[in-house]
Amino acid sequence: MSVFNELKNRGMIAQLTHQDKIIELLENKKISFYIGFDPTADSLHIGHFLQMMVMSHLQKAGHTPIVIIGGGTSMVGDPSGRSDMRKMLTLEQINSNAEKFKVQMSKLIDFSKGKALIIDNADWLLNLNYVNFLREVGVHFSVNRMLTADCFKTRLEKGLSFIEFNYMLMQSYDFLKLFQDYNCVMELGGDDQWSNIIGGIELVRRVEGKEVYGMTFTLLTTSEGKKMGKTQNGAIWLDPQKTTPYEFYQYFRNIDDADVIKCLKLLTFLPLDYINELSKLKDNEINKCKEILAFEVTKLVHNENEAIKAQNTAKALFSSGGNKEDMPVASLNDNDFDNEQINILDLLVKIKISPSKGEGRRLIEQGGISVDEKKILNFTENIQKEKINSENGIIVRKGKKVFIRVKHL
Repeated sequence: MSVFNELKNRGMIAQLTHQDKIIELLENKKISFYIGFDPTADSLHIGHFLQMMVMSHLQKAGHTPIVIIGGGTSMVGDPSGRSDMRKMLTLEQINSNAEKFKVQMSKLIDFSKGKALIIDNADWLLNLNYVNFLREVGVHFSVNRMLTADCFKTRLEKGLSFIEFNYMLMQSYDFLKLFQDYNCVMELGGDDQWSNIIGGIELVRRVEGKEVYGMTFTLLTTSEGKKMGKTQNGAIWLDPQKTTPYEFYQYFRNIDDADVIKCLKLLTFLPLDYINELSKLKDNEINKCKEILAFEVTKLVHNENEAIKAQNTAKALFSSGGNKEDMPVASLNDNDFDNEQINILDLLVKIKISPSKGEGRRLIEQGGISVDEKKILNFTENIQKEKINSENGIIVRKGKKVFIRVKHL
């Protein structure tokens, strides 16, 4: 199967600028393409992982990925998909985040000589002469047309800063620079990047008189259209210090039935024929699909040993015995206790099982909270420090599938 059909049949492709030409390039030539990642956080998240999968599929087909780390564009901030302005980061923060991105991407992308490039657009953006940039690049952009772009539309009501308005020009200039220096002929990105990609294609055409191409891929959303990878504790990060392998595994083990097959296609390398066979499973058998999904994605993001540990821990938690040492741990210190005890609501918020006391009260009223397998019936109940100080601490459970061991530092 051609790589284009592989991406299409997996449901990855959203929009294309020149479908026939892109198919010809991907099937008959070896091209360089790029995807940009702005290091606005200290880890990539599961939404970025989908972009890494696309790069990996194309690299395995013989094409050369160019990863652009947005050290320059991060100084401005992409307004796409935002209702507010992004937090301004220092150059030191951006550089630190970028280094972590490189490590995480190396799990899927081969950066050995000639196989892929990773470049920071700060190399050319931070030293630009602004007046020259306006004359050479800004002259090719119509403000009226830019204001119709989706990435700006959503911001106009609340206010779009002038610094953000420059983002499209900077990303477009990236494409021009990569075309000139590396013969990069295609930009890829999430579907929310369509307007920015079109801007780059137009800039290359106007400046160089050449045709380049763009392709966007599906955003990782649930069957209800909500962004996937969000929990009450925040995003699902690829950094094991921010989202443990067990928590990562459990997120996919517990996703809605309607999202399992889509995620197997988008986030694993399992053959499509095998996935189509799994799609025939019904009712409780779908749990088998979830276990396969959770194991495969955890293996890719972390490693096979971590995936096995997470799987074994999950199985142990749902059996009468088993080793529970790999269970996620939350720690309390002396300041968390009042008179050698902590109220159950304070505990639930502290260990992030509940985002608020109000939600914790609701969980208790519904019978959804247990401590050491004893159901909590009253939200005024206190947990004694002595109990948490024991060798094994206590195990707090929410519902049937969320367990946290609580210990005292």
